Amino acid sequence: MTRVTVLLGGLSSEREVSLSSGREIAAALRTAGFEVSTLDPGPDLGAVVAGIAATRPEVVFNALHGRFGEDGSIQGVLDWMSIPYTHSGLRASAIAMDKAAAKGAFAAAGLPVAPHRLLEASALAEADPLPFPYVVKPVREGSSVGVHILRGGDNRRAEIAATWQWGEIIAEPYIPGRELTVAVMEDRALAVTEIDTSRTFYDYDAKYADGGSAHTIPARVPDEVAARAMQVAVAAHAALGCRGVSRSDFRWDDSRPGADGLVLLEVNTQPGMTPTSLVPEQAAYRGITFPELCAWMVKQARHDGLERGPKGMRDAA
Repeated sequence: MTRVTVLLGGLSSEREVSLSSGREIAAALRTAGFEVSTLDPGPDLGAVVAGIAATRPEVVFNALHGRFGEDGSIQGVLDWMSIPYTHSGLRASAIAMDKAAAKGAFAAAGLPVAPHRLLEASALAEADPLPFPYVVKPVREGSSVGVHILRGGDNRRAEIAATWQWGEIIAEPYIPGRELTVAVMEDRALAVTEIDTSRTFYDYDAKYADGGSAHTIPARVPDEVAARAMQVAVAAHAALGCRGVSRSDFRWDDSRPGADGLVLLEVNTQPGMTPTSLVPEQAAYRGITFPELCAWMVKQARHDGLERGPKGMRDAA
């Protein structure tokens, strides 16, 4: 019986989401026949290392979200400990968490991304960085934390700048249209989901609050748009060097012809993993149960760990 330690909770602004994901994952893995322990990492790195070591895992299931969990930090710790783990490695995780760096990788791969500008809060306080409408968001946060859409006549810019707490800002033109997402399992896109919300946009509450959003799978979009979204999602996964499961988020401007209006927003290397989250929904659509999905991720992580060899080699390829 394979021993798996599920890391959940953690230190980021997405702690509650991670706790929910981790509990569901642990239950699913037990159903699938694994010996499961859970660990909520705190701020003491020595205690984290000791806590992981005490559970003697053959594989760590990384259910952490946000900083420390998906930015390469815990990945580096697990590499140092020579323990295989789910999801992407240090380098891919760090690049994906940095929206500007990720967009550079996507652009180099010829994938459709929006132009952007990087700035500090002080610059945002002084002037609009782009013509209206535009979006500002943290360069290194997830789950739509800190995202704001500013439209013509909006007077919130100074307030947003004064209360900003997430470091560097990335500003992008607002892309009208529809929200699409595609899950990828290693080199296979599962489906295209369209996300609808009654909120201004698909923000944190829309993602995680009951009734915050509605998911349509498969998305009601033209075949060429669906095919292009799935192709781009697989290419984005590869461009970052992701492993296991990822999820690519898109905007599709349906006023433009065909797939011309499709824009890749970001790749999430640690997508939500409750049975009703977007990735498990798409897996279920493809006939993969939640326990089967979690078990596949553990087996894939173990295979990758054996294939990549001793510590320090996980991201060397």
